Parts: sequence; structure tokens; C-alpha cells
Amino acid sequence: MTKPRIKLELPDQADRLLLHSCCAPCSGEVMETLLESAIDYSIFFYNPNIHPVKEYLIRKEENIRFAEKHNIPFIDCDYDTDNWFERARGMENEPEKGIRCTMCFDMRFERTALYAHEHNFKIFSSSLGISRWKNMQQINDCGIRAAAPYPELSYWDYNWRKNGGAVRMLEISKREEFYQQEYCGCVYSLRDTNRWRMSQGRDRIKIGEKFYSNAMDDQPLP
Repeated sequence: MTKPRIKLELPDQADRLLLHSCCAPCSGEVMETLLESAIDYSIFFYNPNIHPVKEYLIRKEENIRFAEKHNIPFIDCDYDTDNWFERARGMENEPEKGIRCTMCFDMRFERTALYAHEHNFKIFSSSLGISRWKNMQQINDCGIRAAAPYPELSYWDYNWRKNGGAVRMLEISKREEFYQQEYCGCVYSLRDTNRWRMSQGRDRIKIGEKFYSNAMDDQPLP
């Protein structure tokens, strides 16, 4: 049985939170926990790493759908893929959780921190760390680094996985029948995931076709 949620409070006496969201499956549990804790927050969607554009739009629309369901402000930032590819140059063959991922988190959090600074948020966080496929320390380090240039701003490194959060993430994804992305997001993770699938005799990823449902067996989230 999933543990019940605990009521959270924002640190540093902050009155509202800017939440960077990578997708609906990862942010669903975070969003519901914040709602139950009566925390005022807005979603910030900045993910220029997601490739191709079809995948990007599906992930964004799923996130918008869930935000609108709960009347949460949704801030749709630029899809500046040229900038992302420029920063990824030379890292095309780096492994998952390596320096390319650090660059990617840095880029997204730098933009999130800038928006927070420009719009008087005192704290920001991200749903990225809830996935067990991510390195939480790597993500937190990037968040803290992005906040550092702004004395009034801090990054909230709360562990969204604990107290049953990771299990509820899957439960919410099935309940809401979210789109089930099958790779982290960038063109290189798509390439490497397809290579692995083919080595196992499986078909390539078919973008836009797989969704969570209550009838399916438990599946890992990216």
C-alpha cells in the first residue's frame, strides 16, 4: 500500500514556488503533493532537449492538460533546440548520466532560475529528480549552481521519491493515462535506446503510440 503524502512547507519562508517540469508523468505526483500542501506554485516548461518535435509537443500537451485540470499556471518557454545542440556539441557519444546530461540540466535550470529571478520567485525546484532513472545528486547540483548567481533565489532539493512518491508517480500516470515516453528525451538517448532495443530483438520506439492505463502491468518511467 502506498504511503500517504505528508504536508510540505516551502523552505526559507518562501511564499510560492516555480516548478520546472520535464513531463506530466514525472510532475504529476509532485503537483498533487504541492496542491495537498496548499503551496502556491507555477509550472515552468523549458525542455529544448526533447526530440523530435512530435515527442516534444505530446509531452508538453500532456503536462498542460494536467495543469489545467488543477488550475495551475503553466509557463511555456522557448523550444530553442539550436541552442541545445550547440551546447551538446562534442558530447554526442557521452553516456546517460554523464557530462551531456549535466549540460542539459544546467541549461534548463539556468533558464528556470532566470525566470524565477525576473518574476520575484524566491525558490524553484524540478520534477526531474523523482525518476529513479536519474541521478538525483547530479540534478540537485545543477539546480543549486543555477540559483547561485541570484542572492535572493534558492533551489529546493526536496527528495520527491521518498514517502511513496515514486510509487504514486506510476499510479497517477496510469490513472490519468498519460503518454508513456520510452526514452529520456534527447536525440542521443533516442538513438541509444533504439540501439539497445534492437540488440534485444525489440522494435524501435514508436513515438506517440504508448500510454499508461490501469490495465497495464507496472512499467518503469524514464
